[in-house]
Amino acid sequence: RRARAIELMKLVGIADPEERLNSFPHQMSGGQCQRVMIAIAIACNPKLLIADEPTTALDVTIQKQILDLLVGLQAKYGMGLIM
Repeated sequence: RRARAIELMKLVGIADPEERLNSFPHQMSGGQCQRVMIAIAIACNPKLLIADEPTTALDVTIQKQILDLLVGLQAKYGMGLIM
């Protein structure tokens, strides 16, 4: 389970996933928390991902990174994406 969690955290672009795995949410930035939520959402290889306001409360630069990440995951896994 730990190895899978680290793999997913790497996939969504979290730096130092081995260390972040033991972090509490308040120790992470908003963008990192959002990436963790995306990792959780794709853990079971869904055919459809519904992302309700995935960029709320993030600055513009991080918003673009999150949207690019979602589109990239959609293409990589061939899943549907509703935002």
